[in-house]
Amino acid sequence: MLIEIEDKIISTELFERKFVCDLNACKGACCVEGDGGAPLTLEEVEIIEKNYDVISKHMRPEGIANVKEKGIYYIDEEDHPATTLVNGQECSFVYFDEAGITKCAIEKAYLEKEIDFKKPISCHLYPIRVKQFNELTALNYEEWHICKPACSCGEQLNVPVYKFLREPIIRAFGESFYHELEHIEKEL
Repeated sequence: MLIEIEDKIISTELFERKFVCDLNACKGACCVEGDGGAPLTLEEVEIIEKNYDVISKHMRPEGIANVKEKGIYYIDEEDHPATTLVNGQECSFVYFDEAGITKCAIEKAYLEKEIDFKKPISCHLYPIRVKQFNELTALNYEEWHICKPACSCGEQLNVPVYKFLREPIIRAFGESFYHELEHIEKEL
């Protein structure tokens, strides 16, 4: 089922499905698996380019070499920018922490207060995927087998997708939009 708020169409799966990332279980697989890079906006491309020298301090040599060869982004099959991939797999901006968990070099620079950009909104909103259709914006839940631990954790904690993603939803669409989601959940 779909719900409309302003110019947005929202899948009810955002309320029905449960989700809490479990990095100890998945090791951040969403950053190293898949068939494409992280979707970017043109504004995000500019921000990453402007801050690349700081961000690159946290990147792996493979990622730095990949960006040097291919750039920060490529244009995907939908004609949108996306982060380049090392060997067609992991995002150029990943690094691995001491526990082997995939992390984001962009986010690390943000957390260390070196830049004021957290990470691409598509990454921050995952597993919500946003798609623009003329005047409408669609928000859908994307199911991916690598996120089974997150679904199990979400079920155990009884946390709907939209509640888990409160911060990025507010970042992307504003506080009043998030409050509308809370209101809708009560009605469902």
